[in-house]
Amino acid sequence: MKLGEIYKVFWGNFRGNKIVQVFTVSDLLILSGLGLTSPVFAVFITQQIIGGDVFVVGLASSIYAFFSGFAAIPVASLIDSRKGERDDFWVLLLGSLTITALMFLYPFITYPWQLYVVQAFFGMGTALATTAWYAIFSRHLDKESIALEWSFYNTTISLGTAGAAAVGGAVAEIFGFKMLFFVSGVIVLFGSLFLLMIAHRLKPKI
Repeated sequence: MKLGEIYKVFWGNFRGNKIVQVFTVSDLLILSGLGLTSPVFAVFITQQIIGGDVFVVGLASSIYAFFSGFAAIPVASLIDSRKGERDDFWVLLLGSLTITALMFLYPFITYPWQLYVVQAFFGMGTALATTAWYAIFSRHLDKESIALEWSFYNTTISLGTAGAAAVGGAVAEIFGFKMLFFVSGVIVLFGSLFLLMIAHRLKPKI
């Protein structure tokens, strides 16, 4: 299949699949917003937190990963135990809004223990959002072009986060970390609320 034909097939499906469309745009906003802070997060910890050093950076990352992974299976079990997609959607929205709220807390963190608490809740919010997101998104992919739609989704997100990383470093350098986290939180908030556009399209029963 030629490149032009691939784009034609994808965009034809994409326009007709509002859930995949909205989820892709929402994730682009959310992950680009988070991508603003990712490349400078370690610098933020070492410069803005009392006692912040390489060990604190590593432990904070470990705490996030632990709670994100630990909470994923119970969340998945909860989602699978309930028929329909409405419950999945509200779990997704809860996780996304939890992440949003936490983004606005980072500038006010002073000590490592506060960072660890925020990272733990961030991990649990991520588990809520990503588990429910995958459950809904995978159900609504077009069977004839599953690999193609996943590849375009990944390409879109990769390009968005690549641009966000460069912009995030510039914003932190020019305007400081408080402005960086504020802008990041606002973008993540828009991405989270964007999901509401397809709430009425989800299936009450599967």
